[in-house]
Amino acid sequence: MQKTFSSGLVWLRRDLRVQDNPALATALAHCAQVHCVFVFDSTILELLPRQDRRVEFIRESLVEVDAALRAAAGHAAAGLIVLHGAAEREVVALARELQVNAVFAAKDYEPQALQRDAAVGTALQAQGMALVQMKDHVVWEEREVLTQMGKPYGVFTPYLRAWLAKLGDAPLPSHTLPSPCPQLAPRPDAYAKEVPTLQDIGFAPTNLKVLAIPTGMSGAASLLADFVERMDRYDDTRNFPAVKGPSYLGVHLRFGTVSIRALVNLARQHISTGSSGAQTWLAELVWRDFYVQILANFPQVATGAFKPEYDAIAWEEGARADALYAAWCTGTTGYPLVDAAMAQLNQTGYMHNRLRMVAGSFLVKHLGLDWRWGERYFATQLNDFDLSANNGGWQWVSSSGCDAQPYFRIFNPVTQSEKFDAQGRFIRRYVPALKELAAKAIHAPWLAKPLELQAAGITLGQHYPLPVVDHAAARGRTLLRYGVVKK
Repeated sequence: MQKTFSSGLVWLRRDLRVQDNPALATALAHCAQVHCVFVFDSTILELLPRQDRRVEFIRESLVEVDAALRAAAGHAAAGLIVLHGAAEREVVALARELQVNAVFAAKDYEPQALQRDAAVGTALQAQGMALVQMKDHVVWEEREVLTQMGKPYGVFTPYLRAWLAKLGDAPLPSHTLPSPCPQLAPRPDAYAKEVPTLQDIGFAPTNLKVLAIPTGMSGAASLLADFVERMDRYDDTRNFPAVKGPSYLGVHLRFGTVSIRALVNLARQHISTGSSGAQTWLAELVWRDFYVQILANFPQVATGAFKPEYDAIAWEEGARADALYAAWCTGTTGYPLVDAAMAQLNQTGYMHNRLRMVAGSFLVKHLGLDWRWGERYFATQLNDFDLSANNGGWQWVSSSGCDAQPYFRIFNPVTQSEKFDAQGRFIRRYVPALKELAAKAIHAPWLAKPLELQAAGITLGQHYPLPVVDHAAARGRTLLRYGVVKK
């Protein structure tokens, strides 16, 4: 078959896999010769701490992509070109050096990524090359799912119905990689190198391997295989942090080591057998699309409230606010479930979804702090940090976002703890100071009897902090604070 281009360059970003990769499949279909590149973007990396699990996750995943490309090509000279520098410059320079006709990449919808890609597209065009972008990490993008009035959805439930209706009954197509792929070109000698080490790009190892977080395509596949056995019970188990309920695929979806289309097809297979767990899980996958299209259509949410009237709220400031924020970040608020959630985040880069709601609500509606403070902290800590989902989640708990919880709904961290960690298993794991407390006392140690505390070896204020705020008083202050949105 006659190829459209003599040579193409696939720019991998958040699609770190070989199978069902639209950019790679499109390049192979239209180019006689294909190179692949990933750029450790210094404009992003320079903002990160020198130990960052996400960077290590990417690095380990790239090793697998590199090996998979060589295997697919059928010759050892192929593989992944890995660069370190400003992606905006590096990609254009490499495309020029390789004399490709087009650069192929999966779309990204974040504001900074859009600016970067626009600049790359302009620079390539000036040199007679094209930037070809295609949808990948969502099922429906931007304005593919609209209301009958032709507007983007701002409420999830009708969006979910429209999303499913557009999906229809047929499975989502998979971009299968042909075997072999002789179009995968040998790397020029200057780029025929192994994937750089963390030290090569100025980073140090984290506890990623100690935590045994699976990386790459194989890691995603192993997690998915494990979850398939539990998927049908997902609706019953997903809210209990001490139970193995979630898929744990968040970081893999974030960096594209697994295909969203494959996950949707799998969920629908289980739904066809009557699985309510799969139906609940599919809805969670649709939430990803929902928040991506919110960010794409309402980019102002990246810096302000989706509901502008909520920007008038006066948040706590000054030394007292700083101290409360520090207590929240370090998991020393005196509320065990909140503290356990923050310890999990700080130690592992993961936080259970139920706890993201509880900890987020506590920051905003107990401590009276701006939701953007929490959004920024999660952005630095979460392995699966994704701007659209993180922003959407924080605006949900603060009631300032689309389809958010009502402002007067204020999670009680004690009742949440009693309901979702009744025996205190999760708390004991992440707040070991409380491990000897009985289940009835562990959710609110300040209410425990002196003999219970003594038997557990706990002196409040010494071994574990007293609550930084009183729930009832904090609730009253929040209702007054949010009164501005009713005026």
